[in-house]
Amino acid sequence: METTGMETTAGRRWAIEEIVDLDRYPIASPEPNAAQHLVQRCRAELRAQGACQLEGFMRPDAVQAVLADALASERLAHRTEASHNAYFVDDDPELPADHPRRLRVRSAKRAIGWNRIGPRSPLRALYEWDGLTEFIRAALQLPALHRDADPVGACSVMLYDEGGELGWHFDNSEFAVTLMLQASEDGGSFEFVPRIRDAREERYGDVGAVLAGARGGVLSMNGAAGTLALFEGRYSIHRVTQVLGSRPRVNAVLAYAREPDHRLTELNRDLFYGRVE
Repeated sequence: METTGMETTAGRRWAIEEIVDLDRYPIASPEPNAAQHLVQRCRAELRAQGACQLEGFMRPDAVQAVLADALASERLAHRTEASHNAYFVDDDPELPADHPRRLRVRSAKRAIGWNRIGPRSPLRALYEWDGLTEFIRAALQLPALHRDADPVGACSVMLYDEGGELGWHFDNSEFAVTLMLQASEDGGSFEFVPRIRDAREERYGDVGAVLAGARGGVLSMNGAAGTLALFEGRYSIHRVTQVLGSRPRVNAVLAYAREPDHRLTELNRDLFYGRVE
């Protein structure tokens, strides 16, 4: 498999304390109370609205290194543009035309896969750090958590160019972990409606209203560069609004799973990242 891609300037080796602001976010502190206080804060925010933001989690120098690598490697990014419904399921012509499962939204973005991220990138060092995995596990109150084993989709960088967007949708996974690297000039806002559905009730009426443009209950979460975000997207409909201006919106997506050795299907890998030999 080809791995040529994002390489950090001058091949610098990054220590974790150079990547993460451990003074502000003491997730590796030998003092258990300091780390536990942060975990409890994240749990409280997740309980309240299914989302949590840690602004300034990644230090500015590390952010700029990852961003510079991504922008220098744009030619390697795989672009996808698709029309889909909020549930990522096939159309059901037996449902009414205005049913939420039949309404189409647009998504357009570019992706740089894990196989393109250089061995000395601060993003690679961060993702491979057990301390981050354990912190996320504790914040999400999971019995176990593993880094994704997919050679392309484990940790990736997403670029939303002018006109790019991510249409309203629900995630198939329980949660998402993202790291903001650059905001767009305008647009590119992450919007969501917390827990608009649950495991027992789809609440199609409420979902349909959002898809039709209703703004009641819609929240925004737009951290500055360096913000780590945890988001429970299975029951909270969400989107990235259309990007305006020439500066792309750039963020990293860090994938985890409850079970070890989780990988994308070949179909999904080809769809989101292109065919990788």
